[in-house]
Amino acid sequence: MIDRYSNPAMARIWTIENKYRKWLDVELAVCEILCERGAIPPDDFQAIREKANFDVVRIDEIERETQHDIIAFLTCVAEYVGPPSRFIHEGLTSSDVLDTSFGLLLTEAADLLLEDIDKLLAVLRKRAFEFKDAVQMGRSHNIHAEPITFGLKLAIWYSEMERNRERLLQARETIRVGKISGAVGTFANTAPEIEEAVCKRLGLKNAAVSTQIIQRDRHAQFFSTLAIIGCSIEKIATQIRLLQHTEIREVEEYFSPGQKGSSAMPHKRNPISSENLSGLARVLRGNAMAAMENVALWHERDISHSSVERVIGPDSTILLDYMLVRLTRVVERLVAFPDNMKRNMAASGNLFFSQQVLLALIQKGVSREDAYRLVQQNAMEVWADRGDLKERLKTDSRVTDLLNAQEIDSIFDLGYHLKNVDVIFQRVFGEK
Repeated sequence: MIDRYSNPAMARIWTIENKYRKWLDVELAVCEILCERGAIPPDDFQAIREKANFDVVRIDEIERETQHDIIAFLTCVAEYVGPPSRFIHEGLTSSDVLDTSFGLLLTEAADLLLEDIDKLLAVLRKRAFEFKDAVQMGRSHNIHAEPITFGLKLAIWYSEMERNRERLLQARETIRVGKISGAVGTFANTAPEIEEAVCKRLGLKNAAVSTQIIQRDRHAQFFSTLAIIGCSIEKIATQIRLLQHTEIREVEEYFSPGQKGSSAMPHKRNPISSENLSGLARVLRGNAMAAMENVALWHERDISHSSVERVIGPDSTILLDYMLVRLTRVVERLVAFPDNMKRNMAASGNLFFSQQVLLALIQKGVSREDAYRLVQQNAMEVWADRGDLKERLKTDSRVTDLLNAQEIDSIFDLGYHLKNVDVIFQRVFGEK
């Protein structure tokens, strides 16, 4: 998945080197706090701080014997530190290190994802204003409904991504948590104030209460938030795919010189990026489900969640980073065809003005039921013979007895539908 759309910084977060570095950060923070409180002699802590290091190959070698990653890590670190290493991991359990470092990793990943969303928001805003007045057919059930503008579509996407940004900020805060509470969370061999001080030094909050682990509802929220963002990406990608239909062709993914669409059909220009994004959103949703399955563990802890998180942690964050960057590129280079938008609107024979006709008849004193029946009858005839609603109404005496030609013409005014576009943009973007 790492390619030109991916952020190398996101991949670096999930390297084995960085994982062990975070483990060491947690262990050193605990030692530092213990030293400040007189539990570790200053000279021993100085040696720990100066000498503590690890070697990935050596850790792997030790783990093949111990079958325990944290013990292998600690053994390797001890080989660097020497006798003062006896103070490292004092009173801790493996999950104190694993869960606290996982919080650090997920927080870093969230920060990069927030940067990605900000870049996407900037592009969506720019293109929304570019096409604010590009009139387009609004569709419901995939059928012509009433006019909108393409800029309004982009404003919808922008507003949704703003909500996703808020969701991710909240999820980041929920996951930005550590614990140094020991084997079953009772602080039997540490003290609550040690946990508080360590987490603060690491830039985390301490869990108010924990078992051997930080409770996985937090992680379920985080990965569900990533999946929701993926759903929004899929929504945009699906809309682009629909609008790129040959019969519609109101927008099109940029097709670069030399690009090929099909090995068999040289004419093809396919929305491959949008299709790719639609498919990848399914992976994020699957990973979110796996995170939900991790919430219910046995008693104070089992490790059924651990193997899952080793996959979904890097996979979901790297994948969403990829998707956000790729979608930003798609929107930034998206080609729009306003003339085709107008052409497609014209194909409906002005049927999208039916509601205004209905309201005009009601205002003339016709019951809603009778007015609806009258307008629908004319509309169905337009559907049948591909005529024009306005011209048909002018030949229906039931209508012309109530509305003269000038009144009928005034009903068929696009401005009626678009008069509040500026108001909507002010609501979304905070400016006219």
